[in-house]
Amino acid sequence: MAEVPKLVDLCIAAIADELMQGDDNNDILMVIYELPSELFNSLLPHLPPLALQKLQENLPVNFRDSFDCAYDYHGDCRKRRRYGILDAAWRALHKVRWPGFGQQKQAVPWLDKQDEVKYDSVDDWQQMYWEAHLQDCVDAVAETALLPSYDGSIAEIKIPDGILQQIGLSGHLISLTSDCLKFSYHCQKFAAYARQLRLPNALCVAETCGLLRSSKLGSLELQWIKSTDHVEGLCKLLNQNSKTLKSIHFVHCKLSTTFINAICDSLQIKDLQAHAVEHFSIKRSSFLQIDSSPIPVGLVSFLTSGRSLHSLTLCDDQLGRNFARVIFNSLLDVSASISKLDLSENDISGFLSQFRWRSSSCPSGIGKSLQSLRALNLRFCNLVSDDANCLKQALLHMPNLENLDLSDNYIEGGFRNVIAYFTEISGRELPFADLKLENCELTCGQVIELLGVLSTMKKPLNLLSIKGNRLGSKIGVSLGEYLRTGVCAVDIEDIGLGSSGFREALNEISKDLKIVYINISNNQGGIEAARFISSLVSHAHKITSIDARYNLMPTGSLSVISAGLKASKGTLERLDLSGNSLCDQLVDEASVLAEFRINGHRALNISLSAAPNVPFDNDP
Repeated sequence: MAEVPKLVDLCIAAIADELMQGDDNNDILMVIYELPSELFNSLLPHLPPLALQKLQENLPVNFRDSFDCAYDYHGDCRKRRRYGILDAAWRALHKVRWPGFGQQKQAVPWLDKQDEVKYDSVDDWQQMYWEAHLQDCVDAVAETALLPSYDGSIAEIKIPDGILQQIGLSGHLISLTSDCLKFSYHCQKFAAYARQLRLPNALCVAETCGLLRSSKLGSLELQWIKSTDHVEGLCKLLNQNSKTLKSIHFVHCKLSTTFINAICDSLQIKDLQAHAVEHFSIKRSSFLQIDSSPIPVGLVSFLTSGRSLHSLTLCDDQLGRNFARVIFNSLLDVSASISKLDLSENDISGFLSQFRWRSSSCPSGIGKSLQSLRALNLRFCNLVSDDANCLKQALLHMPNLENLDLSDNYIEGGFRNVIAYFTEISGRELPFADLKLENCELTCGQVIELLGVLSTMKKPLNLLSIKGNRLGSKIGVSLGEYLRTGVCAVDIEDIGLGSSGFREALNEISKDLKIVYINISNNQGGIEAARFISSLVSHAHKITSIDARYNLMPTGSLSVISAGLKASKGTLERLDLSGNSLCDQLVDEASVLAEFRINGHRALNISLSAAPNVPFDNDP
């Protein structure tokens, strides 16, 4: 027999339905505002988004002094409104509709906590909700607008029923206001809440500017910009938001010199001859050069006129060495304090060949941007041994550099210049945070020497990644010694450590460690890998995540690891043992997980997925 609904629940449903009945419902609003706090608070979690929106839009200015302050996005003066528990209702609605928000997986899992903090720090969930809703509408409309057969107005494209139902519009309510079916309705109602949007080329048209005229966009991601029509519409949108735009990202675009010049010019704020952009990014795109100039003049002008520019990313854009050289040399002359430069995945070997003589001939002329640089990404740039010496000279002119990624570059003997650089900066007070040297074909001797230098630095690294270098078991001793320096995160996946390497590293762990995350996957460590994990969790009192996939650990490893967890402080939150032999031989996975959690931590997340049924390949 179906449960009989409570009278209070029926009343709440009736109120919610009444709020959705058009705009002529001021009487019911005044009744709701007069409700006792307990009833008012009970009503909010049951309201659909559009009803909650109407309730908040008409909230009396002096409504309940105990409520916190929020912004009203409608009107010129952005009046302060009292809203308190309303924000909790918006947060709940957002979490139900987009449960994965703030939980994107990081390359280093322990960094996921930073996303959680960001999620908790959001202070206006109403704005976040309608911004995300508008993005859903944009994505849905784009599917129609991108069809070759569609030549109608973007404003008239209908929003799918699934999206309308999410905000409380369905059935007879749609018939009351048929305009809500159109994209224009959602832009008119919610564009004012949009601070960041992702637009494909089909929506980069003049009509979009009119639809988004009430927005104050701070971030834009533009996709597949390829034609003059796309650029003309985009430039109008950029110019319309030039005072508020802080981040611009281009993805999968084909940009000619004319396009780049027009885009950069549209970002200039009138009468200032400068722009307010802080983050500029072009990824997985290409520059269509039609003249002898190695780089569009507009881009150079953009770099030199941006006093607020903090980060520049030109990743996987088919750049050549001359293009990269002009970019780098431009940074010597600009007044901006650029803190991040990403030129990764471009074939730019030799782009620093002129830096050595330029820096030595005018040592006092090194630009402000180079001195302020904190992160440099040169991953997969085809750098070779001859580039390493020039790179060292350039790095020495970056006194504030904290993050360096040289992964996927085969610099061979030139690696001694990288070691020399770290030797020279080992005594500086500013800590060097993250160093990535993945898949560089480094030798065991080179890494042993590097670890020795890094161990002498005044402050330890935050992250060291040397994954993908076939170093062998002889690295074990140096690795164990390095773990004692206070490093927070280490990635040594697939370095050929083997059982003997784990044993040697284990012998060096004799005191408390500060490590928070470690990846030891694909090292064929067997039972010695389990012993290493057991010792690690008992000595590292702050460790939260261990990745130990594909290490050929037998069933007996479970009891070894469990004993270590029992002796630990219970801080471990994630342990990935997927792909090990023990996973194929488990009889009762539930009891094993229960034992781990009792001996370790109740919130411990353990992965025990079996390896795929394919032959093991030990060929580096």
